[in-house]
Amino acid sequence: MKNLSHDQVEKEKRKEKKDRKKGRGMWGFVYVFAFIAAFGGSAAFKMTHDPLGGEFSVDWDDLVGTVYTDLSYGSGEANKFDLYVPAGHSRSSYGLVVYLHAGGFTAGDKSGDAEILKWLCSKGYVTAGINYTLFSEAHPEASVYSQSIEIRESMPYVIAEAEKLGYHIDEMAISGGSAGGCLALLYAYRDADISPVPVRMVFEAVGPSSFYPEDWKCYGLDLGNAESDVAARELFGTMAGREIKAEFGTPEYEEEIKDISAVLWVDENTVPTLMAYGKYDKIQPYEGSQRLLRALEDNGVPHDYYLCEHSGHGLQNDYKIYGEYMRKISEYLDTYMPVK
Repeated sequence: MKNLSHDQVEKEKRKEKKDRKKGRGMWGFVYVFAFIAAFGGSAAFKMTHDPLGGEFSVDWDDLVGTVYTDLSYGSGEANKFDLYVPAGHSRSSYGLVVYLHAGGFTAGDKSGDAEILKWLCSKGYVTAGINYTLFSEAHPEASVYSQSIEIRESMPYVIAEAEKLGYHIDEMAISGGSAGGCLALLYAYRDADISPVPVRMVFEAVGPSSFYPEDWKCYGLDLGNAESDVAARELFGTMAGREIKAEFGTPEYEEEIKDISAVLWVDENTVPTLMAYGKYDKIQPYEGSQRLLRALEDNGVPHDYYLCEHSGHGLQNDYKIYGEYMRKISEYLDTYMPVK
């Protein structure tokens, strides 16, 4: 640069700094799409394969119940839900069980959970599968936070539709898998106080619940260097729908990320929680599930944690443990929201 003027030198320095910053930002952006691509693809196993031989399915007909599809809860194209009601409506009140679909916040549909919704309905519950606006090229503004708000805003519509059909809802449970598990935890922990009816319990599998970089070893976000810092901010900021500015590990950071981090809402009043995670999960952090487990233990929250010791995100190598988790769902419902 010895042949350049002072102004030219300063201009080159600014350009280099800008290029380095852009490079770090693009590196972080790659992490965002690596995450959502892997997370979305991982959902296929649970939606297409039943490793338990139909134990948690039912031969659906009019004697079991009726399903009403694509009911609206808002003006968005994705603001639809399916409602399953048990045959007859002779009881004075019913419990509602909501199941939120998987898909990495970018894919999936409520129809993929028809089997578990029918099974739960056959047990005497009104059940609902709810869609939400997915993060995509068409909806780059969508985020985990905006999706969680859509789920929150859907509940009065779901309950009103059940009432219209003659099913009075006086309590509910919420559940989901993967991305749906994350959204279920947020509703159960963050939004329970403003739910139209009391939330009695939550059950979920492999849903991310916390956003500390040191937990996200599966993406190298725990390295503590400039690149991993940018990547973490890009990924968590995309999920939160806001720019993450605070220093990691500070109260200010926790405040910025709290709206999508279920673990930060756990207290002594948190609802009973049933969960299952894979020890070798490379899609969402196993370490984050351990943080959630500690929070539940520290606050004396009734819970059961099923660890699939040989599995990743699909829990595919521990069918026995996964079966125990599924059977525990019935036990939790019988305990915390029994059919009246």
